[in-house]
Amino acid sequence: MRDRTAGYLSDGYEFLTRRIPASGWLELRLGGLPAVAIGGGDAPEAFYTPGRFTRAGAMPPTTLRLLQDKGSVQSLDGEAHRRRKGQFLALMTSASIARLTSLFEAAWRRRVEDWPRDEPFVLLRQSERILCDAVCAWAGAPLDGRAAAMRTHEFSAMVGRAGSIGPDVAGALLLRKRNERWARRMIREQRSGRAGAAFGEPLAEVASWTDEAGDRLPVKVAAVELINLLRPTVAVARFIVLAAMALHRRPRWRERLRDGDDAALEAFAQEVRRYFPFFPAIAGRVLQPFEWRGRGFRTGEWVLADLHGANHDPARWADPMRFDPERFLGGASPDRIAAQGAGDAALDHRCPGERITVELIKRAAALLVGMDHDVPPQDLRMRINRMPTAPESGFVMRLR
Repeated sequence: MRDRTAGYLSDGYEFLTRRIPASGWLELRLGGLPAVAIGGGDAPEAFYTPGRFTRAGAMPPTTLRLLQDKGSVQSLDGEAHRRRKGQFLALMTSASIARLTSLFEAAWRRRVEDWPRDEPFVLLRQSERILCDAVCAWAGAPLDGRAAAMRTHEFSAMVGRAGSIGPDVAGALLLRKRNERWARRMIREQRSGRAGAAFGEPLAEVASWTDEAGDRLPVKVAAVELINLLRPTVAVARFIVLAAMALHRRPRWRERLRDGDDAALEAFAQEVRRYFPFFPAIAGRVLQPFEWRGRGFRTGEWVLADLHGANHDPARWADPMRFDPERFLGGASPDRIAAQGAGDAALDHRCPGERITVELIKRAAALLVGMDHDVPPQDLRMRINRMPTAPESGFVMRLR
């Protein structure tokens, strides 16, 4: 069986979608290892069936280190995973998410007010900084200017280089180590009473989390989970840039969203998540043997599910290559979007922060349509072999 690693690195988001046949599965080799890729309209649900897969041993080591690390919620299974996931979901109350989005808007307005008119800025970089300021304040670990710049750089590198190979990954891993040292210090200070996070704020909660035996999480593991709250929030900057691109290319939606209609904002945010690429696939190792589409899957097999392809599959979506938020106003279910997993977040590995992502995109879209700005000529191409991708320019804007 021929190794397809070079093709994967070349074709990126489209690699699996182009190659998985109508049967829904394809045997191949990646990095010299045998794998099975699954795709089609129902592949995400097949992959996210509770208890069917483990993430342990499924991700490239550098990707694991940058995005999760050992001991994190994604590395757990069974009761340990359900308990830890429940602790994450307990932080995702409507009031808590509303506080985060309010902090985000306040940080956005401060940044915009301080930015010189007629001086271009890169939305991706500015959004990362704004989100870092907001999410750290939300967690109970507010940052000053220099520390905020350092943490933003670290979180940005973890996300932006997670799908890369080569020297850039080595630099990102060093930044991850620096970020972990900071997070461990915050956990220790919170436990000793020297940090100021209040009861109910994420830093205070994570510092007090226990495992299934009732023992407090080791400092290293608690620090990893604190990062797993902060880093994905900073990653929403890419969705904000994609929302800005959609508004730039579809001006009628700028007008549609100006009146603040929450249903229209919700539909727009969901379509941004469905239409644009984020991570192309998810990988797992089979925990429990099962059969799907006529093939038996054995314990230990390495399986990749094509998430990007599912978000553009005509069996799953009407006219999938068209950006059309109206689909969600007309009855399409956003639960079918596979950008951050599938199934039930309380039972499987679906991202617990999905609602945070949607609310931040909505708030950013409302702020973008209210800004008096222009978009100068720039390179808005998105490379399909950069994962996660973004426009080459990072989306340059200029306030008027």
